[in-house]
Amino acid sequence: MKTEWDYSSLADAYLKRPDYSAQALEEIFSICGVKKGQDVCDIGAGVAHLTLHLANMGLNVVAVEPNDNMRANGMKRTAEMPNVSWVEANSHETKQEDGAFDFVTFGSSFNVADRGLAMQETYRILKPDCWFACMWNHRNLDDEIQNQIENIIKSHVDGYGYGSRREDQSEVIKNSEIFTDVQYIEGPIEHQMTIKDCVEAWRSHGTVQRQAGDKFNSVINEIENYLQSLSVSSIMVPYTTRAWIAKRK
Repeated sequence: MKTEWDYSSLADAYLKRPDYSAQALEEIFSICGVKKGQDVCDIGAGVAHLTLHLANMGLNVVAVEPNDNMRANGMKRTAEMPNVSWVEANSHETKQEDGAFDFVTFGSSFNVADRGLAMQETYRILKPDCWFACMWNHRNLDDEIQNQIENIIKSHVDGYGYGSRREDQSEVIKNSEIFTDVQYIEGPIEHQMTIKDCVEAWRSHGTVQRQAGDKFNSVINEIENYLQSLSVSSIMVPYTTRAWIAKRK
């Protein structure tokens, strides 16, 4: 399925990305009252990072993913899980029934959707008084290595920014007027990566790719040279999972 942002060439590199914070997810599940056996729609499921968490909790997951390559990787990772099914669809037309789900999630996908349309669709497929959650993993830029990488990017890309994925989502959710009880939740996670995998992860960074344009290869080459200069085989990358949850009115 064609979408505005094509992640086809990035699908394998996304397998190297971090999971979400178990601490943050536990708090989300507790507040939202998510229980084993309930039905969840994971929208923009990608290569199944969040889908796996949901399935391992014993939830019945419909994973919605428009990109063929991303969906294929996700299907491979969940092939032995009978409680996961995959659908080729998008955030504003999930092909699901009205009021079918106890919970809806967006793992690093809410920002690539039309958030207004995505919330309308989420409202439609959620049961009354049930919740949705959107979340991202943000690198901790006060870490010395990550700070240096950030400086490399900004030295090549004037006005570099992360767009809506690093914004506070509270107001856009409140302004929809169809969700209430908006809450913010965060939790730490560390991700061990080899230098090679770290470089490949940067090659999959769609935000840098779009903003750097023809400078993208220069950015990646400088990041690679910096990481190799550390003379280590792997690094620990610190992240914070940042999530917003809200209840259907």
